[in-house]
Amino acid sequence: MNLTRKAHKIYSEISSEDTKLGDLRKIAKEIKRDHELAMELWSTGEFLPRQLAILIMDKKLLTQDLINTLDQDMQSHEYEERMQLADWLMANQLMKDKKTIALLESWKKSPSVIQRRLFWYYQARLRWTGQTPPNNTDSLLSAIEEELAGEEPEVQWAMNFTAAQIGIFDAAHRSQCIDIGERTGLYKDEVVAKGCTPNYLPEFIKIQVDKLNK
Repeated sequence: MNLTRKAHKIYSEISSEDTKLGDLRKIAKEIKRDHELAMELWSTGEFLPRQLAILIMDKKLLTQDLINTLDQDMQSHEYEERMQLADWLMANQLMKDKKTIALLESWKKSPSVIQRRLFWYYQARLRWTGQTPPNNTDSLLSAIEEELAGEEPEVQWAMNFTAAQIGIFDAAHRSQCIDIGERTGLYKDEVVAKGCTPNYLPEFIKIQVDKLNK
């Protein structure tokens, strides 16, 4: 692994298992933006350096080709790490620029599982974070009803989460979202830890709506 002195120093600082996300954010705040350094850290193939790399990338340089490369590189990680890196990239970079938002919005039919997941997770976040969602709720729900059962698990979760957020924040479509959960039965038998919200749509929506109405 051939790293510059600067990259090696940072790599050494974050290689410990004790390194936390807060530590990465602190380092990123000091560095600010350094795309070349980000790519060096990304080249290590390791989870923590790649998380830091995402924080210091230059979003203006995130082309579709580069995102495809990052996507392919993420395939070397186990499922949980792969999803964390993808979601981290979306939240910290892709949602911060009109050009990359346009890319996100184009991934509904992407051949990439990660990019399809991010399309749906982005649609969910528009509602969950209180932003005014685009006028595409009906088309999203139609796609969920047609495609949910046959999708990859990573994408299923994001589609289900989008339906949940629509059902929570859009009373006019709430019954439709609950019906999707009842008909598909997705996550119905999932066992969740005490205090955690289940992914099964009828329960998920009811719990969150009740919280909002308190």
